[in-house]
Amino acid sequence: MRRPALYSSSRTGRTTPAGARATLAGAGAVSQAADEPAAAPQRLRLGRFASRFHLSSQQLMWAAIVLLAILLAISTALQVRSSQRRLTQDDIDAAVLKTMETNVMPSEYAKAYENIRPSVVRVISYVKKSRLKDEGDKHASNTDKGARPKPLGRAKSPEAGSKDDEEVEHGVGTGVVIIDKGVILTNLHVVSGADRIKVVFFDGLEAEATVTGAQPENDLAVLQASKIPDDMIAATMRSTSDLAPGDKVLAVGFPFGIGPSASGGVVSGLGRVFRSPEGKQEMKNLIQFDAAANPGNSGGPLVTMDGEVVGIVTAILNPTSARTFIGIGFAVPIENAATAAGLPPF
Repeated sequence: MRRPALYSSSRTGRTTPAGARATLAGAGAVSQAADEPAAAPQRLRLGRFASRFHLSSQQLMWAAIVLLAILLAISTALQVRSSQRRLTQDDIDAAVLKTMETNVMPSEYAKAYENIRPSVVRVISYVKKSRLKDEGDKHASNTDKGARPKPLGRAKSPEAGSKDDEEVEHGVGTGVVIIDKGVILTNLHVVSGADRIKVVFFDGLEAEATVTGAQPENDLAVLQASKIPDDMIAATMRSTSDLAPGDKVLAVGFPFGIGPSASGGVVSGLGRVFRSPEGKQEMKNLIQFDAAANPGNSGGPLVTMDGEVVGIVTAILNPTSARTFIGIGFAVPIENAATAAGLPPF
């Protein structure tokens, strides 16, 4: 009887002969040696790519940051531009009005006074008692002939040390410097018959003055001061060709010796004629104004709102015996006044 074949439960692997294993090992080594030269360039290329990619990623990052910054700046500029409203005339008017409401602005008259003030002087005339005595005697002996105008020039000098040698103040008026060397315009009646003339400048400097010219038909006199301030400023003269009734003017002077005082008004008329109360003199082509003027304003400047002189205050009209202002004053046009000084004003 035949026995059945018995098999082991564990599998037995296929055995490879030693020669075959050697053959396979040699083939693997050859294959591995063949693959290594091909893998080396591939790893080199991968390294280079990784390096380039790393550098490129940094550059891209910075480029992205710069781009974002540019976009942010553009966006901000557009927002600011869109938020700004176009400036209109109403905006300008509102700003000016606000400034005027919050800041006290000087008046036109104040500006004019500030400009002319350094050129205005007080003019004081003195006479000796002997002159007054002589005139009193003449007046007493000629009561039927009326008073005579005081002559220009000096009185005869009395004996030294006598009381008649004393000086008394004879009149106070105003003058305006028209040349910075000390040439002053004033009214002739302010200095007529004076034995000595003194002028006081804006800084308080006092100086003797002499009459160097006169224009009796316009009641004008030209003075030369013996000394002047270091920072002497002459007034600016302006033609009256464009002056018109209604224009604002300022009269500056020493009314009744008080001052310098400023009074504002307007030009009331042009080409006026004035006759002195005694009827001895008639002046023509005068500027009529309503700025307050009183005795002592004589010879002072009449100026525009720019502080430029257009006339010399010379008279006031009052039909009564009072020598006070009632609303009508007269000034000689500056063209005539400059002619008295021998200068063309323009």
